[in-house]
Amino acid sequence: MTQEVDDRWADGLIARRAAEPGEMTSPREEGAEPQDDATFEPIGGPYVGEVRGRLDALRELVGLSRTRLDSTALAEAGRVLDEASARQRLSARHTVVAVAGATGSGKSTLFNSLAGSQISDTGLRRPTTGAPIACSWTDGAAGLLDRLGIPGRLRRRPLDNAGVDLEGLVLVDLPDLDSALVSHRQAADRVLALVDAIVWVVDPEKYADAVLHERYLRPLAGHAEVSFVVLNQVDRLPGDAADQVLDDLRRLLDEDGMALGEHGEPGASVLSLSALTGQGVGELREQLGRFVQERGAAARRLAADVDAAAVELRPLYVADGRPGLGERARRDFADRLGEAVGASAAGEAAEREWRRNAQRACGTPWLRLWRWYDRIRVPALQRPRSDAQVEEQVTARQRVEQAVRTVADEAAAGLPAPWAQAVREAAVRGADGLPEALDELAVREELERGTSPRPRWWPAAVLAQMVMTGVQIVGGLWLLGQIVGVLTPGLIVPALVMLGGIVGGPLIEWACAVAARGPGRRYGQEAERRLREAAAACGRAKVLDPVAAELLRYREVREQYAAVVGAGKR
Repeated sequence: MTQEVDDRWADGLIARRAAEPGEMTSPREEGAEPQDDATFEPIGGPYVGEVRGRLDALRELVGLSRTRLDSTALAEAGRVLDEASARQRLSARHTVVAVAGATGSGKSTLFNSLAGSQISDTGLRRPTTGAPIACSWTDGAAGLLDRLGIPGRLRRRPLDNAGVDLEGLVLVDLPDLDSALVSHRQAADRVLALVDAIVWVVDPEKYADAVLHERYLRPLAGHAEVSFVVLNQVDRLPGDAADQVLDDLRRLLDEDGMALGEHGEPGASVLSLSALTGQGVGELREQLGRFVQERGAAARRLAADVDAAAVELRPLYVADGRPGLGERARRDFADRLGEAVGASAAGEAAEREWRRNAQRACGTPWLRLWRWYDRIRVPALQRPRSDAQVEEQVTARQRVEQAVRTVADEAAAGLPAPWAQAVREAAVRGADGLPEALDELAVREELERGTSPRPRWWPAAVLAQMVMTGVQIVGGLWLLGQIVGVLTPGLIVPALVMLGGIVGGPLIEWACAVAARGPGRRYGQEAERRLREAAAACGRAKVLDPVAAELLRYREVREQYAAVVGAGKR
């Protein structure tokens, strides 16, 4: 066991250097194995409950979106959830703070000054720090350091008198952010994504460096509450130059979008110091001590990570305007399907059929006989199909497709691209086979309608036509008998009787046609209404309901996204 302890906390060459004359006092010997956090404490802080709720909402959001969004779009959110779960399982008594900076900024010197011993190498050779080095003020941080990937040979302890006020602090010295070695930069980036807080160390020469601001400070501006920005090496600045540089640094941070913790407001702490002379190091130590004792850094870091993930996901969930299927869009879609299925034409055909039936029943027998002869002379099945009918079918299919595209575009208007695409795909899938279904519907409606009914006055009209026909026959026979000499001559009376029958028949037919207009129109309108309603129901089942389901799913994820963003940030 002792050997394992030595391997984990051995100082190696760096520890031996620390004992050399002229150097700072060596770190305390680690004779006992650091104990893991025996009593687990959940991550605390003033808003841990809110963070937990937002993480749960983010987890639900990712689950609801996996079938609609590309996995790369959800990669950052998944990483945040994984890292949050990993951090919540580890010690809540410790706060992991990284010391980050560019080459020559003096971050390792500041790291050693806070630890009270020469732990991290300093010097003119670049890069000096090749791998992250950790210094833990209390036991139980092994799990956190394992998560950071810091081996036992690079784990240190400060001096016994390095400050009880920093109890619970785990300080990590990172490789240079602008190191010429890619592996060093990658190691620094990996640890920066996992720590609870960051101390950004800048120097008077490179405090405005574009790499630092564009690659790190600006993307992490939302992490201001867990950030300390330190202007180091102020001992090199004459007079009030340090204040001028510090003011310019604040200006640059403001341009980066990083809130500054001034006048009691939450934000980054900005201060100046000299790690070499110790000027201002005590103030940083006090701020770190208060920060660590609050035990809220981990929760704040998680909240900032969720904020960053929410900002990245915003284009995928926030719509422009109020998308959806309004009543007008539904009504227009039903009207378009009614036109495509030929509801108006069907109504007009039903009205004509009603009036034809009226004409057949109320017409003269001679006219009905001629129409019967015409029907048997050229059967309907042998009549050639006109090109207009074929063109009408093609046009109807195009109308259905146009109606589906229109309603899909209206429903998807303003939606984020992935959800708009999902809505259109749902409409296209539903439209598959819709023209055929509407054709079958039209045929079924026509068969169910059958022969148009007849009003109760039609038998009287038929009887009147029979009477008129009888009058014609009587008048004709009477006139014929006079002509052949069988009856007493008197052409005027039989001619008038025959003329009355001839004129009376068409008059009765005309009166019946006038009387049938109103019922025929109502019959046609009812047939059109039934066909329109049937077409609308078919379109609703095949297109509108799947589209509405996609919109409902979007509203669910939108509500989850609002929960991820949190109150007051939507």
